[in-house]
Amino acid sequence: MLVEGKNAIVTGGSRGIGTAVCLDLAANGANVALNYRKSAAEAEKVVERIREMGRKALAVKADVSNFQDAQRMVKQVLEEFGSLEILVNNAGINWDGVIWKMTEEQWDAVIQVDLKGTFNYCRATAPIFREQRYGKIVNITSINGLRGKFGQTNYSAAKAGVVGLTKALAKELGRYNVNVNAVAPGFILTEMYESVPDEVKQTALAEIVLGRAGKPEEVAWVVTFLCSEKARHITGECIQVSGGQYI
Repeated sequence: MLVEGKNAIVTGGSRGIGTAVCLDLAANGANVALNYRKSAAEAEKVVERIREMGRKALAVKADVSNFQDAQRMVKQVLEEFGSLEILVNNAGINWDGVIWKMTEEQWDAVIQVDLKGTFNYCRATAPIFREQRYGKIVNITSINGLRGKFGQTNYSAAKAGVVGLTKALAKELGRYNVNVNAVAPGFILTEMYESVPDEVKQTALAEIVLGRAGKPEEVAWVVTFLCSEKARHITGECIQVSGGQYI
């Protein structure tokens, strides 16, 4: 049990990589709270699966882009679980378009969720981790935040910002025994990519040296490791889980 007895928040935990992270943390001993904005039914299904493992679970309606929602959720989790040791910032959206066609709404929406949402939860938990002199933060970014992606200036910028945030926060919290790392998935089989055109999928698959798309649980395994004491001397890193898609 890598995270036995620890309490965790996972944003965007009602589907895809977020669900896989919730379940793997629970399988390794953690109690898990996740947020949802619209998908209450899906969130409750994840909660049920966590409780079936004998762990505590909580689903909270909260918009990650809302500063006050983040503060409220963290407070609620502390009241329910009694403490908090792990934060996984997974919630994210994409709304693609080339820059000469991208609207202000497209830009703002992605930045607000993917980057500001990560800030909101880091801001809400950092004082807690600092005071207790212990904490694990894992931010989910993307290989497209490292290399850029045609048609994704908003997403690439937001995810690159998450990498910078991770490294700066690792420096700020390191003296308080808080580890802050990022995980950068490549092409992963999630709902987000089910709507991707076939030609785009084939292009992505051709980039992957292992010859296949990744699975959500393969990202989750790395996240759980980074949340454990086995990774206690790792901080400020961005670990790719991409099958060699970006080397």
